[in-house]
Amino acid sequence: MGRITRALSRDGSAMAMAISATDIVTRIEQVHQTSAVVTAAAGRLAAAASMMGVLLKAEKDTLTLRLDGGGPAGVLLAVADSQGNVKVSVTNPVVELPLNKMGKLDVGGAVGRDGTLSIIREMGLKEPYIGQVPIVSGEIAEDITSYYATSEQTPTVCGLGVLVNPDLSVQAAGGFLVQLLPFADNAVIDRLEENLKDLPPVSSMIRDGMTPQDIVMKLLDGLEPDILDEYLPVYRCGCSRERTEDMLRSLGEKELDEIIREDHGAEVCCHFCEKKYQFTESELIALRDSIRQENEQQDINEADGGQE
Repeated sequence: MGRITRALSRDGSAMAMAISATDIVTRIEQVHQTSAVVTAAAGRLAAAASMMGVLLKAEKDTLTLRLDGGGPAGVLLAVADSQGNVKVSVTNPVVELPLNKMGKLDVGGAVGRDGTLSIIREMGLKEPYIGQVPIVSGEIAEDITSYYATSEQTPTVCGLGVLVNPDLSVQAAGGFLVQLLPFADNAVIDRLEENLKDLPPVSSMIRDGMTPQDIVMKLLDGLEPDILDEYLPVYRCGCSRERTEDMLRSLGEKELDEIIREDHGAEVCCHFCEKKYQFTESELIALRDSIRQENEQQDINEADGGQE
């Protein structure tokens, strides 16, 4: 399982958090059978979503990062809850690209740079909160930084990294967020800049055995940091046959009728965990008939109400 540690400077002017996400990204590669560059892209997005998830205010709130940059990987989605548990889907799990000019996996090339990063927060309100920014580089960390600066007016530095072995297994994965809080003075800003300047890549720190606590202490070095909280996030889908049946029910009577007539059954595959749910023709007929009965009863109730 992963680990997230969050810390605050003693004067309350800077927050840092870090995640060790090697197990989470390993699960992404196993579930989706991703190529190296897509593992890196999906892993970075998952690490970011997990950290942003624990910043949600209510237990049942959820956060979705949607990255649509027009690249060959297609649309990437990462959904996290308030404990940092996360799930991921990707349109095209296998993309092969040459290394970029720095000799690293070309995440920006796979994601694309002509599109948007959307952040959707479900907070129990009638409508979700949606923030959207143009993609800056497709490397994801810079795009998260841009989102916070543009949509939340919160000075933020994000670092994300995934190291993939030649056999496509995940060697190390993680990330960090550093944010300036209101009333931070220039001395705090200067100290953070100095700390960030000497910081190794986050994936290298995780590979070399540093924990999230080690990383946040390094980020806030000289600012007398205190640990706020820790989380143990995992890759968690949460799909079930019951939820899949609810999804089929939401299609409505006419569309179910068409599926019954043309396909005589249905197979529904979860995009987050690849689990398949089979529904026979008789099960779909029963589902359609129950919807029909509910609609007929609603019509009767509305007619009775009109007569009164």
